[in-house]
Amino acid sequence: MTDVKENIYIHDLPETFEQFADARKNAFLSIKELKDKGIPLVGAYCTYFPEELAWAAGASSVGLCQTSDETIEEAEKVLPKNLCPMIKASYGFAATDKCPFFYFSDIIVGETTCDGKKKMYELMNDNIKETYVLNLPNDQSDKSLRAWKQEILDFKDYIEQKLDSEITEESLRKSAKLGNDIRDALKDLANTMRLDPAPMDGYGFFKVSNGVMYNPNKEEIPAQVRAITQQVLDEYDPEKRERKPRIIITGCPIGGAPEKVIKAIEAAGGQIVGFENCNGEKRFDNNIDLEAEDIYEALARRYLDIGCSVMTPDEKRFELLGRMIDEYKADGVVEMDLVACHTYNVEREQIKNFCQEEKGVPYTYVETDFSQADVGQINTRMAAFVEML
Repeated sequence: MTDVKENIYIHDLPETFEQFADARKNAFLSIKELKDKGIPLVGAYCTYFPEELAWAAGASSVGLCQTSDETIEEAEKVLPKNLCPMIKASYGFAATDKCPFFYFSDIIVGETTCDGKKKMYELMNDNIKETYVLNLPNDQSDKSLRAWKQEILDFKDYIEQKLDSEITEESLRKSAKLGNDIRDALKDLANTMRLDPAPMDGYGFFKVSNGVMYNPNKEEIPAQVRAITQQVLDEYDPEKRERKPRIIITGCPIGGAPEKVIKAIEAAGGQIVGFENCNGEKRFDNNIDLEAEDIYEALARRYLDIGCSVMTPDEKRFELLGRMIDEYKADGVVEMDLVACHTYNVEREQIKNFCQEEKGVPYTYVETDFSQADVGQINTRMAAFVEML
C-alpha cells in the first residue's frame, strides 16, 4: 500500500481505502469466513456475468484470479504458448489450486467472449472443476437480447439447482437495486477525477475501483466507496495539486501484471483520469431498470449493453470512450492490449482513428503480456507520449 499512499495528496484517507487497496489479499481471508457461515460463492471471469443472479440466490460473487504470470508456465503444459496470457493465467491458477477464490467457489462461470476462452473452459470443465458457460451473443440487437435473456433464465435454473435455493422476483429486484447502488457509488467516485487538476493519482483510484470485485460482502460496498468519495471532495484543494496531462486508458483488462502501464504513465508525469476498460467505467456506466415490468429482460439488457471488442459492431465502446474523453477533459488516450487478444488488436486501428480524427486527441498503444520483461520499453514509450502531450 505504500506506493499508493505516497502518490496521493490526501494523507488521512478512510480506513476503507486501505481495505480496497489491499482487497485481494483481505478477500482471501474473508472468503473462508464466508464459507464457514454456509454462504455459497460464485466465481466468474468476466464483466458480462450478471452477478445479481448469484446474490438473489443467497450467494456472494467474486472475480477469479487471472492477472499474473505466476502459473502460466504450468498452463503451457496444456495450452499453446502463443495464447492470450489472461487465458493461460486463468487456467493455470485453476489447475494449480493457487486461487483461493476458485477453490472455494461452489459455481464457476465462464462466457463465450472469445474462442480461446471457450476452449479453455472446456478443458477446465473436463479436467479441473465443473464450469458453466454463458453463451454471450456477438451483437447487441433485439434478437440477441432475446437470446441473452434466455441464457440468463437458463443460468437462473442452474444456480437454483446447484445451490438448492429459489431466486424470486423480489430477491432479484432487491439484488438489482444493490447492484445499481454499487455502480452509482463507483460512478460518483470516478466523477471526482473530472476535477482539474485531479484530486488523486489514477493508480489510487484504480485500486479502489478494482478492489470492489474482491469484496464478498456486497452490502458494505456502497457506503465504503461513498466515504472515500466524500473524503476526496472534502480535502480537495486545487492549489495543492499539479495540473498534469490527463489520460484515459482503454483496451484489455488492466489489473494485476498490466498495472505496469499505469505506473509507467504516472511515473512519467501523466495523470490517468479514467479507465474505460473492464476494471473501470464500462463496469459501472449503466444500470438495471428497476421499474421494468420484466426484471429478467432489464437484467439482460443492462449486461448486453456493455461495450467490448467482442461485439460486432462495437458501438457501445466507442460511445463510452468518446463521452469519457469529453467529460474528463482528456489530453490523450493510451490503449493497453494483451498479446494474442485478437478482437482488441484488430479494433485498435478504429480506436486510433476515432481518437485522433473524430475526438482530436493524441493516441498511442501498448501491446504487452504478464511478464515484466518489457517494463523498460513501456516506461520509455509512455515517457515520450506524456512529454509530447
